[in-house]
Amino acid sequence: MQLTDTVSTGVNKRSLEESRAYLRRSEGLIPCHTQTLSKGPTQFVQGYSPIYLARGEGSHVFDVDGNEYIDYPLALGPITLGHNYPAVTEAIIRQVKDGITFSLIHPLEVELAEELREVIPCCEAVRYSKTGSEVTSAAVRIARAHTGRNIVASQGYHGWHEWFATTTERRDGIPEVMNELIKTFEYNDIESLKRIFEKYPDDVACVIMEPVCVEEPRGNFLEEVREICNHYKSVLIFDEIVTGFRMALGGAQEYYGVIPDMATFGKGMANGMPLSVVVGKWEVMKAAERAFFSTTFGGEAVSMAACKATIREMKEKNVIDHLWNVGGRLQSEYNRLAEKYNIPSRCIGLAPHTAFAFQDDDGEVSYPLKSLFLRETIKRGILFSGVQNVSFSHTDGDLDYTIKAIEESFEFISEILKLGKLDEEIGDKVVWPVFRNL
Repeated sequence: MQLTDTVSTGVNKRSLEESRAYLRRSEGLIPCHTQTLSKGPTQFVQGYSPIYLARGEGSHVFDVDGNEYIDYPLALGPITLGHNYPAVTEAIIRQVKDGITFSLIHPLEVELAEELREVIPCCEAVRYSKTGSEVTSAAVRIARAHTGRNIVASQGYHGWHEWFATTTERRDGIPEVMNELIKTFEYNDIESLKRIFEKYPDDVACVIMEPVCVEEPRGNFLEEVREICNHYKSVLIFDEIVTGFRMALGGAQEYYGVIPDMATFGKGMANGMPLSVVVGKWEVMKAAERAFFSTTFGGEAVSMAACKATIREMKEKNVIDHLWNVGGRLQSEYNRLAEKYNIPSRCIGLAPHTAFAFQDDDGEVSYPLKSLFLRETIKRGILFSGVQNVSFSHTDGDLDYTIKAIEESFEFISEILKLGKLDEEIGDKVVWPVFRNL
């Protein structure tokens, strides 16, 4: 592995000229320079981080200048097995030769639905789409059609469509009236959910939530949410776009044993191919027969072939255990080193999908400290974004190298903090979140 010399011999100096050239070409052509805000140049330390990636192999990616990095964002989570994973690539090629999308229904739509029914606890019925935003929006619409109600109780992140985006800072272009139908509650705060139902006892169509993100449920939080939905006859929707096919094959509902009425999956289910699903109990999902949810590419066959291959690999090779083991080692070593070098940071969350939390002296999020860490690790060939994943292709060698790079970075950062020169060191190269919820 050509990266292995970097840590032992000093920080590599990489050319980023091609990345910068592409960025210049995108000026005035692509708003925000990107299709996915979390992948854009504002989310990485400019001058050190690549801006454009050209290819991936296993757990590594290569930028347009030919530089190599160990990849932990993994395209924000879709890569569960690894880039260019042979079994999935072969399935894709076979299906491409037969065709991509057709004028009538393809048999894969039935075959994959049957497999999903086997592995996802709440799944009795399936509808396909392409993105997480689409299926969470479809789930809300189906729930409203099923209940005849309007209010949505929402917790967590659910995509860019109006019904959710109205709850964020990025509200431009959304009619204010949309906000009247969305009521937010806090994770692990059951009283905040109860208050919504007390105010709108007969008009809450659904509760849509991330069953877990970086904070685990405390006590019987998920069970209590389930009970409230049962009591008020509202639909419980788990947004498992992130957790599905990562923390367990059947997602957080399998892991925690709390079964929702509906759930949405995407990201890692097809190892990078664009596929998402809304699944659920037939009693609720049959409302999709009258609610309008139809898309040309929902039945696209290549992504479904990739998903079938991904599920088969996950079943046969115990992929989930590998994600827990590798992610657990990364998390424990990060926290050990942060303590060793007195860095005010922790790696939080469940091992297959974790986040780096950085704090300032007041206990608030320190974006300058996060930025300095991202700068120092990318200099050493590690692509982090603050929220990271692991794949089946991450090896012990990858982890050895990564841990050494983290230690070198912490050693440098520790000296900067002792000198009180954090702001001076990072300057204006600070990364900020895409948005904050209101």
